[in-house]
Amino acid sequence: MPSSLLLIALLIAAAAFFSVAEFSLASSRRLKLQQLADEGEKRAGLVLAVQASPGYYFTVVQIGVNAIAILGGIVGEGALTPLFNDLLSGLVDPSRARDLALGLSFGSITLAFILFSDLLPKRLSLNEPEPMALRVIGPMLMLVALLKPLAWALSGLTELLIRLMGRPAGRDERVTHHDILALTEAGKQSGMVAAEEQQLITNVFELDTRTVESVMTARDSIVYFSLDEEEAQLRARIKETPHSTYLVCDGEIDRVVGYVDATDMFQRVLRGEAVDLRAQGLVKKVLIVPDRLTLSEVLMQFRQALEDFAVIVNEYSLVVGVITLNDVMSTVMGSLVASNVEEQIVRRDDGSFLADGITPVNDVSRALLLDDWPYAGQYDTLAGFLMVMLRRIPRRTDQVEWGGWRFEVVDVDSHRVDQVLITRVVKTP
Repeated sequence: MPSSLLLIALLIAAAAFFSVAEFSLASSRRLKLQQLADEGEKRAGLVLAVQASPGYYFTVVQIGVNAIAILGGIVGEGALTPLFNDLLSGLVDPSRARDLALGLSFGSITLAFILFSDLLPKRLSLNEPEPMALRVIGPMLMLVALLKPLAWALSGLTELLIRLMGRPAGRDERVTHHDILALTEAGKQSGMVAAEEQQLITNVFELDTRTVESVMTARDSIVYFSLDEEEAQLRARIKETPHSTYLVCDGEIDRVVGYVDATDMFQRVLRGEAVDLRAQGLVKKVLIVPDRLTLSEVLMQFRQALEDFAVIVNEYSLVVGVITLNDVMSTVMGSLVASNVEEQIVRRDDGSFLADGITPVNDVSRALLLDDWPYAGQYDTLAGFLMVMLRRIPRRTDQVEWGGWRFEVVDVDSHRVDQVLITRVVKTP
């Protein structure tokens, strides 16, 4: 019995080694391994090379695991049977004692294998994948070299079966923005990433999906100058609605001439010169962009044109709004720089929400934890969602139900959806 127990202990240790080799390699993070390799850890480079082509490695692991399982079954079947038989012989009849002893021996060996060669090494490998992978990579590469002919044959058959199934033969190592967002979400839950930082990263990736219409100053809110306006009218307009930049039009808003910087006008006043929009150099050429551009695309246009102000037009060349670089960056920074700005969607004490009609759909999604929206891509704001769902201009008391929520229009101002009450739909039994 002592020799059998020693052999079982060796088999358990070998099985634990293969469990660590398998799970540590699969769980090791490439970025962490690359960092270790850059710091001079040669074993990290070996692990990275195996991760890039793990076929032979995992084949040897499976050869070892299955061989140990078969040997463990052969050796462990009667390893502890004599001991349990002696303990039970005085308590039950001999034939029943042998059966019970065999069952107890099998159960004890099985539990030992499960605990010491499966659960414990796998838990250690998941908790510290990179250090564990570095410890076993050397011996595993020696085994791979020793068993390479057998591993080559089995790996070839496995790859052939995978291709016949139409599945990819290798692991996709591309890091998508979904992977990054998942990591930041995990970091937020663990306390390593602040909620504001996680939201900032999320906002950056939304630049590729949100259109300029979601953050622009809408047409009816644009303050613009006409070329023919007198200086007194310009001064009064600036006093009533102060901005850093003003659109300049020829009579009407759709006949855009350019834009004027309030700083330039102020300098002319200090120099004692008349503020005349027709003066040379005062009105600058304005950047005009289509209304379906994403925020990422308009940022690129700002950089190429060396501008921070643009007019947004639709397919009929009608002005629908204006956008500034500050509008885009405020969207990215969120509450970090706009804490004093009134929120567009507010949670009430009863769990419902009160939202402005121009609230971007992405912000509504985060508040309501909704992922899928109907007719996605046809609208950018909550008001647009209601228009698409109702197929008409929303009126007060209009309601739309979607995703377990009821969207009720509570205020409309000149065909503009001003306030929307969002409540959870209570299903009656």
